[in-house]
Amino acid sequence: MTKKTESDTTDDLTLKEGFVGQKMIAFHKSIINISKVNDITKNFYVSDLGYYPRAHHHYRMRKKGANQYIFIYCTKGKGEIYINNEKTEINPNQFFIIPKKVKHEYKAFNNDPWSIYWFHFNGPLADELYKRYESTQIKNYKNIPFSLERINSFEKIFNLFNSTYLENHIEYANLLSLNFISYFVYHDFEYSIKSNSDDTIVNSIIKHLLDNLEKKFTLDEIASKFNYSKSYLHTKFKAKTGYPLLVFFNLKKVQKACELLNYTDLSIKEISFEVGFEDPLYFSRIFKNFMGKSPRNYKQSLHK
Repeated sequence: MTKKTESDTTDDLTLKEGFVGQKMIAFHKSIINISKVNDITKNFYVSDLGYYPRAHHHYRMRKKGANQYIFIYCTKGKGEIYINNEKTEINPNQFFIIPKKVKHEYKAFNNDPWSIYWFHFNGPLADELYKRYESTQIKNYKNIPFSLERINSFEKIFNLFNSTYLENHIEYANLLSLNFISYFVYHDFEYSIKSNSDDTIVNSIIKHLLDNLEKKFTLDEIASKFNYSKSYLHTKFKAKTGYPLLVFFNLKKVQKACELLNYTDLSIKEISFEVGFEDPLYFSRIFKNFMGKSPRNYKQSLHK
């Protein structure tokens, strides 16, 4: 008799002989239990994973859902997923995460069956990762440009899980799996960073500040130089960097001062002038606000 794995909650399936070229691993409960108690993996661990190419007649239906989250990434063909009877069509370079313990079914298109990479994963961090996924998209799926690097990463994970059950290998494979799935979940975030690179106003201001760390500027001067109102620049700059403009400028001055304290023999007074502070005492106060210690104590700590 075949022993059930943690993920065997399938009510109905159409998969009699598998798919040509398929690969999959379903961990026995004892292996999953190792991950559950391991300090490194207990918050996120994989229980099953695989790759189904051209998965003709692939179908799963779970009336009570699965005990884990199910990650599906389609690279070719098409399929559809139903969550509580709500349908989402999955096309190439799209992914979907099925929540755990929720009624669902999924299947490949008959005339153009999907090729999918998939994981079953669980743990407290998995719960939080799913919340992030759910909050950053509209219909629970995303478009992800094809990347050979992603595919190679999956192969590495699969080979690690498939080659040995040494605990350190399981740890590493689970960490790589977390990284793999996180890449998809946070893809929109990465895209927004790239999109924001078109925000030339803030980027131009940042470049101007970094090129002039030895100078002093007021918000009026920056607003005048870039021909925008102070209130507009303040709002836009803080939205992108998390800091008001002049606070950001001082932070960059302090970071430059840390570099000089680390790699030069300049005195604190000289460094103060290098980053645009005429008063070394005021410089020390600003430095301590950011770094939690004075420039002198920071310098001393480098030699301990």
